[in-house]
Amino acid sequence: MVRDLLESSGHEIGLAADGPSALASVRTRVPDLLILDLNMPGLSGYDVCRAVKRNPGTSRVPVLMLTAQSSVEHKLEGFEAGADDYLPKPFDGRELRARVSALLRLVRREADRNPTSGLPGGHAIDEELLSRIARKETFAVCYIDLDNFKPFADHFGFAVADDVIRETGDAIRHAVSAVGSSDDFVGHIGGDDFVVITTPDRAEAISVHAIASFDLLAPLFYDAATRERGYIDAHDRQGRPMRFPFVSLSIGIVSTALHPIAHVAEVAQRSIDPKKRAKELPGSTYVFED
Repeated sequence: MVRDLLESSGHEIGLAADGPSALASVRTRVPDLLILDLNMPGLSGYDVCRAVKRNPGTSRVPVLMLTAQSSVEHKLEGFEAGADDYLPKPFDGRELRARVSALLRLVRREADRNPTSGLPGGHAIDEELLSRIARKETFAVCYIDLDNFKPFADHFGFAVADDVIRETGDAIRHAVSAVGSSDDFVGHIGGDDFVVITTPDRAEAISVHAIASFDLLAPLFYDAATRERGYIDAHDRQGRPMRFPFVSLSIGIVSTALHPIAHVAEVAQRSIDPKKRAKELPGSTYVFED
């Protein structure tokens, strides 16, 4: 019945008759989600869950316990074994579908999360934009880029560069927490590119706050002698020696308040010009699209 219910929602389902078969199936093909009963031949649902969560190759697979054992003690034991959710029988099919969708959505977001900044990545950003476009919301997108980051990374090394990426993500998050809203979205496109999806009336305040926080941190990325000097000697992308100022933020802001947005690719395309104009200005700055 569970198989038929979930297949009707478009999921691909595999069945295992007992605990050992379930573990063998998981080892053969790691699933996106594992639904376990508690009372199974060979190994209990608790045992299977513990084995899955102990294995580094399968520990991130979410486990939903689906069982007639509905006491608090059974639920606690299930969560202690590593279960991510627990649904007692009898259950409503709509609730099962909803819980499965929620767990899979969480898995997609976690898999897409940038390991350096901890922020959602490209797929989550696209989904957020698609959702707002579909709901015909008025929104603004702040595209945030680090200036002079490549020569900085070449000069100080990747470990220090990763610290700068983490600090940048934190500064953007703090800006949204301080002057934004719980509905705002912060993402990490990759490399030194970030994005904030907010409302047109909050975009400027978030940009100002993020720049202020980042500019306080930026000198601390450098050693005392470099801070005193105010620049680093490095090479540009063509290999020519140059002097580079400290890293800074360039923010290009696009908004549906100016022009409607019909698809995700349009957002990125429209951000190119304001971000380019921001980069042509000294220091950290933000520029709205015309």
